[in-house]
Amino acid sequence: MDTPTIRLTQFSHGGGCGCKISPAILQELLAKMPQGIVPPNLLIGTETGDDAAVYRLNDSQALVATTDFFMPIVDDPYDFGAIAATNALSDVYAMGGTPILALALVGMPIQQLPLPVIGRVLEGGSMVCKKAGIPVAGGHSIDSVEPIYGLVALGLVHPQRVKSNKAARQGDVLILGKPLGIGILSAAEKSGKLERADYQTMIEITTQLNRVGQSLGECDEVHAMTDVTGFGLLGHLMEMCVGSNTQASLSWAALPLIAAAQKLAQAGVKTGASARNWAAYGDHVSLHNLDAWQQHLLTDPQTSGGLLVSCAPASVDNILKRFHEEGFRQAAIIGTMQSWTSGARIIVN
Repeated sequence: MDTPTIRLTQFSHGGGCGCKISPAILQELLAKMPQGIVPPNLLIGTETGDDAAVYRLNDSQALVATTDFFMPIVDDPYDFGAIAATNALSDVYAMGGTPILALALVGMPIQQLPLPVIGRVLEGGSMVCKKAGIPVAGGHSIDSVEPIYGLVALGLVHPQRVKSNKAARQGDVLILGKPLGIGILSAAEKSGKLERADYQTMIEITTQLNRVGQSLGECDEVHAMTDVTGFGLLGHLMEMCVGSNTQASLSWAALPLIAAAQKLAQAGVKTGASARNWAAYGDHVSLHNLDAWQQHLLTDPQTSGGLLVSCAPASVDNILKRFHEEGFRQAAIIGTMQSWTSGARIIVN
């Protein structure tokens, strides 16, 4: 049965990871949250800005628990579901874990969206979970004003192989797995400025599972790992720097970029979330000889973005090989971690 032609993005005020609450507001909310129970088996909670909670089950297993959902980033319902599911599972991979099951989170304007359209969203998410080798074992649905879809994702990791932001070390090399620019492409798509070939590039990148995180989780030389999503490269790197009390030095020339996104950024295309991100952490970043469009790419919200890895210099060739073998062709060294005492947390040259 053909699904009706309908623009999912017309129902939402924001899309993808660009609709996340800004880092500044989130930090204020968390700071005012009453202290809850912190059992000794809770290895990772909210303190270090990590991608998922981690709870020790026994000496060889810890549970990785996370959830992620958002409004449509694209109009095609199947693509929307696939992107949202890929993005949610990424948080498990970013902790070095292996997903074991997912629960679907569904909010849809039932009176406005035909059921076949909603069904295609669920089908796209289910396809990604099947590709990841896990079941969609349940979930929850509501009748909402805006379309919302995502997953609760659960995984397992060895307690001694958890890759937390706080474990980055002075002298580490930074590697980024996917190119930047997804937010800019989605902004162009929403305004009807994105070429069909560039749309396909966006779908390929955002539905590529960060499954390499399972392999990287087994490497002792990988000290810290996160995925780059709604806060942009600088925002998620900032969480790593603060968590580990280090400073990052990035090379603009080394950053992998989506070619179409660079052209669109140079032409003035940007997202509102990019400016909001910069307002939240820009005071702690030093940009040397960069134009405004370059800043927009550094803060561009990445829906289902790449893994950011902080690893020992001697392991770089091995880590890059693992990325490339998993199909991350643009994975690249982008900078280093160093000691920090005061001043900017991130320097970009």
